Amino acid sequence: MSERVLLLHGIWMRGFMMARIAQHLAAQGYAVDVVDYPSLSKGADACAEDLRARIGACSDDAVHVVGHSLGGLVALLATQGDGPCGRTVCLGSPLTGSAAAKTLSNFAPWMMGQSRERLLAGLGEWRGTREVGVIAGRVPFGMALLLGGLDGDNDGTVAVAETRLPGIRDHAVIAATHTGLPFSDEAIAMTANFLRHGRFADAA
Repeated sequence: MSERVLLLHGIWMRGFMMARIAQHLAAQGYAVDVVDYPSLSKGADACAEDLRARIGACSDDAVHVVGHSLGGLVALLATQGDGPCGRTVCLGSPLTGSAAAKTLSNFAPWMMGQSRERLLAGLGEWRGTREVGVIAGRVPFGMALLLGGLDGDNDGTVAVAETRLPGIRDHAVIAATHTGLPFSDEAIAMTANFLRHGRFADAA
């Protein structure tokens, strides 16, 4: 059985942010593609349409998607409908909307480009057929130290509560910052376990 994993970075970032998790998944036998997408100039919804087409063009038996931050929103938007089987993991994604984005939009909305509206709105709930797992961080070090506006546990950019989307299969909270999630050994092991088994438990 051939299985492919598409990796998506977050806003303001590039594909190199996903290099560590890409290396780990490739070592486990997955075909891995790091997707560089224009998070500012094109926007999350338009990028999701491109990703949907890319997934549909894959000939693999399963096409999984792993997205960090905004990349998780793009991943879910792209996989809501019919398509190849596979699972999706979101790392620190503000799936119910971002309070930090709301604060930032008050004085520098241009910083979020065409993805601003999606970051503010998030998604209502997950109604797709894919199994979705979400990993949130709880080490509060990031831009929210300057912006404020995050209540409860958070990773410095996204509140844990903002990652809890109704309808997902599994959810976990680990000791990591927002930027640190794609580099976290724990998050990487849990991601690999979810892609293989549909759950985070039993990861190293």
